[in-house]
Amino acid sequence: MRTEREAACGPWSDNEAEMLAATSYVPRKSSRNGALVFSVAVFLAAGAAVLACGIALEARVSLACILGALALGLVATSSLHIALGWEKVVVLRLGKLHRVVGPGFYGTIPILEYGTIRVDQRTIATPFRAERTLTADLVPVNIDAVLFWVVWDAEKACVEVEDYYAAISYLAQTSLREAVGRSTVAEVALRRDQLDTEIKADIEKEAASWGVDIISVKVRDIVIPPDLQNVMSLEAQADRERNARMTVASAEADLAEMLTEAAQVYGDPEAALKLRTMLMQYETVKESGSAVVTVPTAVSDGFAEGVCRESARV
Repeated sequence: MRTEREAACGPWSDNEAEMLAATSYVPRKSSRNGALVFSVAVFLAAGAAVLACGIALEARVSLACILGALALGLVATSSLHIALGWEKVVVLRLGKLHRVVGPGFYGTIPILEYGTIRVDQRTIATPFRAERTLTADLVPVNIDAVLFWVVWDAEKACVEVEDYYAAISYLAQTSLREAVGRSTVAEVALRRDQLDTEIKADIEKEAASWGVDIISVKVRDIVIPPDLQNVMSLEAQADRERNARMTVASAEADLAEMLTEAAQVYGDPEAALKLRTMLMQYETVKESGSAVVTVPTAVSDGFAEGVCRESARV
């Protein structure tokens, strides 16, 4: 991670700027200080109650009273608990699943019962990536994505899978590689929404039995080899140039029909070519920004002859 002084300097490349933005600010996560304070308060209250009884009975604090205060404090701490508002706690009794409790206050039997896992039921964002993954046309690509998911069944998340967080991460990466392998590099680059849907469907098939709900998958970045980027850029330029030429050719055909009709009005079959020559000269002068238009003598004479013939017929 860069220091604030390094962050102020620059300029940075696109990759360095993205990494800096992702690491320069770390949001504060939720704290369990309240639950910890509650456990300490329970321990102190239980110990103080025993000491108070010892003083009331013996008028002094004996070693047995101190040991009894510690023992009762530990028992009270292991019996009274608090689960935060977004937590579910799976409680086992003698190694068997007994119940799922929380959020709020709950109690357990010391030694016989214990909370084996605390499941966070908020939406979790898990980044994952696939490096040098081959597409269907054997092109290696690097892809970064983010998975949004939530644990809806704490019991299944505890019983059906050993480490549900690691399992989801590995499953997401594997599904990403499989989805990329079924698509060409053009489909991967142009159809991100379809790729997101395919990865989400693959993860849901496996994670449904783990008590996990997949909210969405978002592909953040797709990196194609530089050589292939140049080739795809040239291909796109060639397509656009071909479309432009086809448009120009179509416009020329329409213009030729209109000029032919104008030539029939002048009564000169060659007038259409002369009109086209004048239009091309006008476009050239317009692009150059000049205010002077020079008409070739042969062109003007041709038009004059055509007008004279038309007048003679009349």
